[in-house]
Amino acid sequence: MLTYLNPAQSQHAPRFEFFRGERVPCFEGPARADFVEQALRARGHPLRTPEVDSTPQLSRIHTPRYLDFLRTAWDQWLALDATNAERQPFPSVWPVRTLRSDLEPQNFTARLGLYSMDNGSPLSAGTWAAAKTGADAAASAAQALLQGERAVFCATRPPGHHAGPDFMGGYCFLNNAAVAAQGLRDGGAARVAVLDVDYHHGNGTQACFYERADVLFVSVHGDPRTEYPFYLGHADETGAGPGAGFNLNLPLPAGSSAAAWFDALDIGCQCIRRHQADALVVSLGLDTFAGDPISQFRLQRDDFTRLGACLRRLGLPTAFILEGGYAAAELGENAAQVVQGFES
Repeated sequence: MLTYLNPAQSQHAPRFEFFRGERVPCFEGPARADFVEQALRARGHPLRTPEVDSTPQLSRIHTPRYLDFLRTAWDQWLALDATNAERQPFPSVWPVRTLRSDLEPQNFTARLGLYSMDNGSPLSAGTWAAAKTGADAAASAAQALLQGERAVFCATRPPGHHAGPDFMGGYCFLNNAAVAAQGLRDGGAARVAVLDVDYHHGNGTQACFYERADVLFVSVHGDPRTEYPFYLGHADETGAGPGAGFNLNLPLPAGSSAAAWFDALDIGCQCIRRHQADALVVSLGLDTFAGDPISQFRLQRDDFTRLGACLRRLGLPTAFILEGGYAAAELGENAAQVVQGFES
């Protein structure tokens, strides 16, 4: 399977995050993509770097002021104090209910809070370069499908499915799956389906397409009553306006078995068939693995081969976009199992 790499991904390398009140090394780090690249390279999959500029799609997925902030955020941080190069910025205030979000504050930390849904997406000097190149890989994947490729894998990071039109969160800054879907639409696909199989609901992708009928969003994920992102991903969220009926959430309790997960996946695949999509984008979160340190589903190695086979049976040109998966050493093998199942 043709695979796009992100040559800038290692530039996004924050040193720590906060987890359960403690300062810990980042779960989402450069090694994740390295393991996936190594596993796919060892199996002889052709590897490429992005050749498409994602700017046109980004301008349709994210708001101008959010893109402007993200592009310049590190420079703004350094402008406050040159020694900030050795520090990581975190938001500490957010415009929650009754507070205004239409005006951009002058204070940097307040601006960071305006564009963040949590304090779990630490910035580093190379965040913009890594995120933008990852989006370019997603746009390149869309173009490859439009040019006749059956399937394409994006072994990129940082992930993207928690990033909404005007906010970052959950390690995500630019929404790669949304970029791929928009690229397919721009290239002539009348209907596109996005299937998110990450343990955590793709709230950002849902937000991008919630009022659109041309992109179906289907997600199998941990119940947001107990699992991140908490505030979106319930079954009663079915789309709005023109998008009514084009959003399907299939939340499952933490600890769900592989059998229960595949039952939900089958419901999602039936919905995709009814949509009569011309192409499929898979937000491939592999944190459903039983050994993942921050997730609570029970899939094993061979289940990822089965997942690939299930997606193959949809018979659609398919872009796989790497999302979560924090058992880094196993991530590459699990990704390769999905590819093997799809191609066998």
